[in-house]
Amino acid sequence: MSPSSRSPRNGLPGPTPPQRTASSGGVVPGLEDAPAFTLTRPPRLRMPVLVAVPHAGRSYPPQVTARMRDAGSAQLRLEDRYADRLGIAVARETGAALLLAHAPRALLDLNRAEDDIDWDMVEGGRPDDVPPAEPGQRSNARARSGLGLVPRRLPGSGEIWRGRLAPAELAARIEGIHQAYHTALAAELASIRAEWGAALLVDLHSMPPLRPGEGEVRAPVVVLGDRFGASCHNVLVGRALAHLEARGVPAAQNRPYSGGYVLDRHGAPHKGVHAVQIEVCRATYLDRHLAEPGAGLPAIAAMLAALVRELGAEAALLGGGEGLRQAAE
Repeated sequence: MSPSSRSPRNGLPGPTPPQRTASSGGVVPGLEDAPAFTLTRPPRLRMPVLVAVPHAGRSYPPQVTARMRDAGSAQLRLEDRYADRLGIAVARETGAALLLAHAPRALLDLNRAEDDIDWDMVEGGRPDDVPPAEPGQRSNARARSGLGLVPRRLPGSGEIWRGRLAPAELAARIEGIHQAYHTALAAELASIRAEWGAALLVDLHSMPPLRPGEGEVRAPVVVLGDRFGASCHNVLVGRALAHLEARGVPAAQNRPYSGGYVLDRHGAPHKGVHAVQIEVCRATYLDRHLAEPGAGLPAIAAMLAALVRELGAEAALLGGGEGLRQAAE
């Protein structure tokens, strides 16, 4: 008998949670039309929240890994390793919707804009009909650093790939992964907003261990990003920080991670659509090599679920009368 069908108090069979519906979309080019993402939601959302995990995908086409100079190291460093397991647990415990990317970040970074391309890694270079990026443009700086739409190099490790990327392959990735994922994300947020009066995107990531900052006793294990107030109502992050502080969880806001393209594109608090990025330290839920699930994963999942409940309750308040009525039922 599965744990979800037993009562935690007496071990007797308990009510089975409502079956979540799942729909897959997009495509991972070169992997026999494998889906780029899966969206799941319960028959009735218990809160106006969509949890998204864009960087934990592990669906690698063999021809892609064959072109990596050091596939194991690049995958480990690029992935938010097993953050999808955290997302699944959070969605199950809170009743939120869940969007999981299966396409790995090595193929295409969903937290970058479509034009955030390092054309030096593409066969033929920048096409004549594509204007050059403006000097100092933020996306251009990321691409030149090696972490653009398709990652090119990693700090301390050098180039990721052997050879250049074919333009047709880049176009297929943009259409099958990037455009499909963000279209689905926007549609689900619009659906939640229509139902509740407000919607909250929780963009879930993991980060390497941080060092304590000046005046800090412990380094943050959670970093909340809201694009310095641009992507969500400030009451949401305020409530989240208070919740974490009350439970002794070291946390920071916007430093060193304030969020990226996902929050810029989908966060629209003036329209009732809020977006917050949550970074959680990998050392808290992975093994000492930061490669496999560790003993701390269940506790971190529970901590994140409690945090998402707080955020969901506040989002319902922001939704006004309809959100309050839904949350009370």
